[in-house]
Amino acid sequence: MEPNTTTRPDRAPSQLIGGWEVGLVGLLLLLYLGGAIVNPIFFGSAEAFHALLRDTSRVAIIAVGMTFVIVNKDLDLSVGSTYGLVAVVFARLFASNVLDLNVLTATILCMILGVVIGLANGLLVTILKVPAFIATLTVLFIGRGFVLALTHGQAIYYPGKAKEYPLFFHLGETNILGFNNQIVIFAIVAVIGALVLAKTRWGYETFATGGNEQAAVYAGIPTNWVRIRAYLISSLCATLAGLMSAAQDKGVTPLYGVSGELTVIAAVIIGGASILGGRGRVAGSCLGALLVVLLDKVLREGWPITRIIKIGDEEITVNAIFSLPVGAVPVFIGLLLIIAVLIEPHLIRRQLATRFWAWLRGKPPPLAYEIGGVALEGVQTKGAMATDMAMSPTTFGRFLGRRDSLAIILAVLLWCAGVALRPDYWWNLSNSFAILLNYTELALIAIGLTYVIAAGDIDLSVGSVLALAGSTAAYFLKVLGADPITAIAMGLLAGMAAGFVNAVVTVGFKLPAFIATLGMYYMARGLAAWFVAGQQLAGWPEGYNLIGRKVNDILLHFRVSLPPGILRTVAEVVSVQTIWMCFVALMAGVVLAYMPFGHKVRATGGNIRAAAYAGIHTNRVRFIALMLAALCAAMAGVINIAYFRSFNPVAGQFRELDAIASVIIGGGSIFGGYGTMIGALAGAAVITLVRALMQLNVQGFNMPQHWINVFIGLILIVAVLIDIWVRQANIFGHLLARLARARRGKEIVHG
Repeated sequence: MEPNTTTRPDRAPSQLIGGWEVGLVGLLLLLYLGGAIVNPIFFGSAEAFHALLRDTSRVAIIAVGMTFVIVNKDLDLSVGSTYGLVAVVFARLFASNVLDLNVLTATILCMILGVVIGLANGLLVTILKVPAFIATLTVLFIGRGFVLALTHGQAIYYPGKAKEYPLFFHLGETNILGFNNQIVIFAIVAVIGALVLAKTRWGYETFATGGNEQAAVYAGIPTNWVRIRAYLISSLCATLAGLMSAAQDKGVTPLYGVSGELTVIAAVIIGGASILGGRGRVAGSCLGALLVVLLDKVLREGWPITRIIKIGDEEITVNAIFSLPVGAVPVFIGLLLIIAVLIEPHLIRRQLATRFWAWLRGKPPPLAYEIGGVALEGVQTKGAMATDMAMSPTTFGRFLGRRDSLAIILAVLLWCAGVALRPDYWWNLSNSFAILLNYTELALIAIGLTYVIAAGDIDLSVGSVLALAGSTAAYFLKVLGADPITAIAMGLLAGMAAGFVNAVVTVGFKLPAFIATLGMYYMARGLAAWFVAGQQLAGWPEGYNLIGRKVNDILLHFRVSLPPGILRTVAEVVSVQTIWMCFVALMAGVVLAYMPFGHKVRATGGNIRAAAYAGIHTNRVRFIALMLAALCAAMAGVINIAYFRSFNPVAGQFRELDAIASVIIGGGSIFGGYGTMIGALAGAAVITLVRALMQLNVQGFNMPQHWINVFIGLILIVAVLIDIWVRQANIFGHLLARLARARRGKEIVHG
């Protein structure tokens, strides 16, 4: 009889540090060595290394909190604006020329603000069931609006008063040991975060919730609280980083925290965390932050070059620094984010390196991890009360049963409000069509985004694609001297190229649409600034600008003069872009409502698996929808520079927020399966009219632009909540049914 043999089970991987972190250390050494080779003056000094660690400290602290969120299978896009908002609020509370509070009170109030933001994110995502990327994206835009509004676009400094509180402001300075105190704070936060995530009950609950939330619920884990707690940790880490920045700079600028969320998410993903949840280590996130900041410095610092300048007959050698153009860094960081997210499901979960090593040794390959999608809130295309009302025999009842009826009613009411507030302005035909011009750009973007949202995806890059198309057309017109047709074609081609990348990454590589388009959001915006070197371009032939002019202007350009009358009056107020938008909307609306492709779009968004079983090529449908959204944004971009006769790198900013709000207000569902062109156009009208009303000068008062962006963000949140709880969950229908049952119960008792 053979003796029993026992095999020792494989050791569980360490939750503190592992092979991935060792590889990151090697990559960091190579990257720093490369920086030292190309720019030895900067990277060869001890000051450069100290500056690298100091600047990494704030990013890494935020990355510690973000690790908890991503391991939970969530996302927090608001950390950049939280960082900036906390610094701005501290400046306004502390600065002697504003509120002039002491440093302790200002710090406590900022910490309370961080808690409020974290709670708001957590409650929106867990209790109110808003998808994480929508909830935190909206908080990002609201926070950014508050930053700009509170600073009025100006820097706030307080170096004089800072001398009265040396203990706090010494946190941003160098200590007696020769390094910045922020590095010490980062080390403490990193150690605590690593131990909590790897060795405590909080960490185990986080991994369980992110790995399999339903199983965690069955195991008795309060998953909602675990997710809220992660958002609180993330927000508090961003708050701490904002206070550290305020202590270091002794002031604040409106640009604090811009693109910070991209840097932090990229750092956590590069550090080995899985966007699919259930996997990640704080040590890896900190090393990822160090890598991203180092890459940023390598790209920004440039490298020394020698130039020869000829003055007369004499040649002079001049030492200079070659650096990448404005916008290059966001392009590389956005690209890095997409690549990092692709590594996890396609390399790590498939264990390609381990399988290759096993193949070389002639041993059986290890089992691969399950490859699944991100557990976003599932598609819920329920009919709710609207479907019941659609069965009403009355015309008005059928109208109210439409999901887009709310947007149509709101648009009419807002128009009437404008007439009541300023009839002298609102009834003027030219002013009315001026509002329509602002509406046209948003409507064009909303047309394409309707297809994407109806198909169950999202596109966060439409505003940046608008800027990219406009920048490309402006570059060809001004720099290359191209003709208008070529410039339009190249602008549209650039936008379509961005849409193609979105579609390939989303559909081909099966990444969540919000991650793919978030990367493109920064890449397209960076490329737009890169093409024009961050400057405004203007001064091309007037022939191009005709696509942004009134009909009468075009007729006059071709020496055609209309006689006075109604026809001429209409031609003087109606623009070409409005006519084009109506044509595109008509074609897109017919396709979406009556053509087979439109039915396939809604079927794909309503239930992608059932649509696939029905023979619908769902990948093709989603691919075309993303391409269509990019095309519509590109059309808006080439028209934008014609209308303004110039290109500004900030073109299209916040347009993604406006467009998503337009589609949701217009009856589209953030979960897919619904959407009409009339609703999207009505929703765009609501957003345009809200902006126009808030900018309206009523008795000498009009609201600043930055506060308007805050209000639009709130409108988006309200629209999403209406979609989830009124249209989908039918909360009012359930409430009425409960009241009816209670009434019947009382009648039975009294009867």
